[in-house]
Amino acid sequence: MDQSEVLKGVAAATFSVKVMFFARLREALGCAGETVFLPTGRPTVEVLRDQLRSRGGPWDTELAPARAVRIAVNQDMATLQTVLKPGDEVAFFPPVTGG
Repeated sequence: MDQSEVLKGVAAATFSVKVMFFARLREALGCAGETVFLPTGRPTVEVLRDQLRSRGGPWDTELAPARAVRIAVNQDMATLQTVLKPGDEVAFFPPVTGG
């Protein structure tokens, strides 16, 4: 099997979502956003979060279950059980307080 066949298999088994990080998360993770590939099927926000946490270091710390982090999918508030679809935009951000 040549490399192009392998890449076709990977592409068929995954889809991408756009992930964005705001406020302290952007600072701690060192990036404002990226494209992330998820397995096909019905992956949830929790699957995405766990995939990001598996990078270790600040990813694991900042996205840990005990940390206060809000999630929006396509600009609508979401939960860890929200199912993701190809092309979704997922935002992670800390809770905001007014003043």
